[in-house]
Amino acid sequence: MFALVVRFDCRDEAAAARFDELTGSAVRQIAEREPGTLVYATSVVDGEPLARVFYEVYRDRDAFEAHENAEHVRRFHELKNPLLTATRVEFLEPGPAVQR
Repeated sequence: MFALVVRFDCRDEAAAARFDELTGSAVRQIAEREPGTLVYATSVVDGEPLARVFYEVYRDRDAFEAHENAEHVRRFHELKNPLLTATRVEFLEPGPAVQR
């Protein structure tokens, strides 16, 4: 398994709204086209309306690379970048967990 958490900080409320639109479209395409993407969960940070966090779990590093190279993901990155003031990526080594 291969996992990461990404935090995005949007420029302003208009940028956050556009980011959310782009995210919705990307998530639909990820669900339809990426069998190696096991979890792709997006959230607004409580108390920080301009911040978003994505939790991503892939079958393996190859599935992550396929995700990053997919046309719909490359397009998402291209369109989202002007909307942001910061991005932070943290790669994870999964430990004990409960899964239901």
